[in-house]
Formats: sequence, structure tokens, C-alpha cells
Amino acid sequence: MKEATTNKALSLKTLSKSTVWDVQENDIFRMLDAADKDVELKDNLRRVADIIRSAFMIEEIKDDNKQLQEKYANQGYKIGTIKLGDDAKLTWAIKKRPITRVTDLTYENIRHISAAKLLEVIDRNFGGGWDSLSQSIQDVIESGFDISTTTLPKDRLHKKGGMYEKKVADGFEVLEVEKGTWVEAIFAKLKPETFKPRMKFDEPRLGGDGEEDEDDDLPVDDYNRPDEDDVELEEPNDDEINENNYRTTFAIDDDSDEDAESLSDFIADE
Repeated sequence: MKEATTNKALSLKTLSKSTVWDVQENDIFRMLDAADKDVELKDNLRRVADIIRSAFMIEEIKDDNKQLQEKYANQGYKIGTIKLGDDAKLTWAIKKRPITRVTDLTYENIRHISAAKLLEVIDRNFGGGWDSLSQSIQDVIESGFDISTTTLPKDRLHKKGGMYEKKVADGFEVLEVEKGTWVEAIFAKLKPETFKPRMKFDEPRLGGDGEEDEDDDLPVDDYNRPDEDDVELEEPNDDEINENNYRTTFAIDDDSDEDAESLSDFIADE
């Protein structure tokens, strides 16, 4: 499976607050065990623990307390021992953080749940529909899912050839929220992952002597070059001046307000 391959490729060095949602409790213990002799990781154990805690609940069990271990195991925790040195050991009880409320959704975990799971979480939000969610939560959801909604009377929602039928056929999951005699349909579909393209620069061209041909890269300066369609106008002869080629230029006095402040003065006043 793809997930299993991804988990094996991950290590504590490559683990992030996003990829940590890809792994399970046993994967965490496996990575911690593999990092036992890594001095660099031991020096950064606090940072690693913060990353793990973002997706897992961690309880430290001291003195090899079997009764406490059993208690956490009954609550769904996985129990494991972590080596901190030649003799030092630490027992952890860890459990993946559940995503049951809209406030559990984050930019790091939003792409690690299914559309069906997302709509299940939204449905638990007092049944208020999409508009009942805060803008910040909507932004988190829409960073990972395509979302669209429609509100129609019950008898029109499932109309043949309508939006509901088209969305379902396109792979969207749907949640119906009743609002009196009307129904709000919330459609959700996981967005495909996108990768930002990197800029690629052309290799410099070489001249006949094997060196870079600088002339090929210089733009031609044709700013002042007249267009082919331009026609050069001849200066009129004084004897040929008439009403068709005579022009008078007026000098217009500057009547601007001498007391007006400049933009810099305005900014300074601010």
C-alpha cells in the first residue's frame, strides 16, 4: 500500500507537523528505536517530541507501572519503551489525536482525512451547515477540499440532471442539512496535490570560439527607430503657409494655488 511505503520512508529527521499525520503509533516507536544511537536526534528530542505531540497524545509512564499501562491500553493507547542511553529508558503511552470536531481541523491534518470524514465532522457542528463555521475553519477546509453548497426545497434537491446529481457523479461526497422545508447540500471533494513549478533558465549560447556569445543576448535598441508606416512630413515653406498648415501656440499661465501643500508636506503632517 502507498501509505505503508510512505511510513517506512519517514524518519524522525524528515518528520514534520504535516507528515506526522501519515503515521501510526507503531511507526512512532519504530522511528524512535531506529534513532536510539543518533546523537543529533537526542540533542533535539524536545523538537521531535513537539512534532509528535501535534498529532499524538503522549503520556509518560514512570517506574514501569503495569497498572497504569493497562489503564491507557484500555483507552486505545499503544505502550512502548524508548531508550535514552545505555541504561536509561522511558515508557510512553501514545494515541493518535482524534478528529471529531471542526476545531480539531488544521492546515497540517486537513489533507489526511477523507471527504466523508470531513462531512461527518461538519455534521457534528450543531447541524448549522456551512455558514455556521467560522471563516478561519472554512479557510482550513478549503485549503484541502473543493467545497460547494446549494440550498433548495426538499422536493427540488434531487431533481434529475440538477447540481446534486452532477456533483455526486463527479466524485463529490454530500452532506444534507435540513433547514425547515429546505435542505442545504454541502459537497466536498479532496483537492489534488499541486506542485509549484521551478523556473528553468536557458543555458548560455556559445560562439564559434567556445565562449559565451554576448551579442546574441543583447536586446536590439529600436526605441527611436521610426516605424515603416511612418511618413516623414516636410517642413512647410513660408510662401506656402495657408489656413491648412498654419498653427498657433498659446502660452498658458500657471494659476496653481501658491499656498497649496505638496504631497511630502501632507505626509509629514500625518
